[in-house]
Amino acid sequence: MKTNRPILLVEDDEVDAMSVERALKDINVTNALQMAKDGEAALAHLRQPGRVLPCLILLDLNMPRMDGIEFLRVFKKDVGLRRIPVIVLTSSSEEQDRAESFDLGVAGYMLKPVKYRQFVDVIKTIDMYWTLSELPPD
Repeated sequence: MKTNRPILLVEDDEVDAMSVERALKDINVTNALQMAKDGEAALAHLRQPGRVLPCLILLDLNMPRMDGIEFLRVFKKDVGLRRIPVIVLTSSSEEQDRAESFDLGVAGYMLKPVKYRQFVDVIKTIDMYWTLSELPPD
């Protein structure tokens, strides 16, 4: 990433969270990885006074309490947060989930591969894109 701001991972599955963390280390991404287990926890984290906002949010869709779609509905209405890029990183290949995610302004939609090497390739692609992209001002 071209910024040193953290990356927020919104993911309830411990194994998937560890895979993201490991893949980021494997491709030498040095941004801190912050984690939230669902949409409610992510919003609480993002809204903490004095919090350094992440440069990117990696969002799972299938989570308890507040799922990824519900999170996006609230998140995109928040003027202080809505410019943070969100990449959906999910196991859901449902057309409705993909369409609704893009309707709610996500920057990308990636399926979680089963094999770790492919998972690293997905994370590498995300990193390359956001390293090259010009982000909106804070």
